[in-house]
Amino acid sequence: MALLEQLKLLVNLARIDGDMAEREKTYIINIAKANSFPESSVATLFYQSHEIIIPDNLTDDQRFDYIFSLVQLMKIDERLYQEEIKFCSKIAARLGYEQDVLFELMLKVKSGGNDDDKMALKQLTKQYLRKG
Repeated sequence: MALLEQLKLLVNLARIDGDMAEREKTYIINIAKANSFPESSVATLFYQSHEIIIPDNLTDDQRFDYIFSLVQLMKIDERLYQEEIKFCSKIAARLGYEQDVLFELMLKVKSGGNDDDKMALKQLTKQYLRKG
């Protein structure tokens, strides 16, 4: 299930600095709720790190949702850590993006962006998807 794997990636990212902030937990829970994933199931994910699994059959929209949510979460505490950037860069590559996509998103993603911003970013990131 693509959503569960996405939530696990977000939990891993939130745990990187050794302290999962309440804002990070709330962000992850809100993504789960928006996709009708039970909050009680999400809460159990917070207590451990997870294997990094990127489903093979993701659509371009799902790939974007993965990377977008990771960058938003990384920026939620208004501090960027080198380990978080490395983690997101690794995931971006596994999602099929060129490395520059992460820098583009880090510059343009806002923690409270609107849907118009998100659609523009989705179009922008398509140019960074590797072909084949």
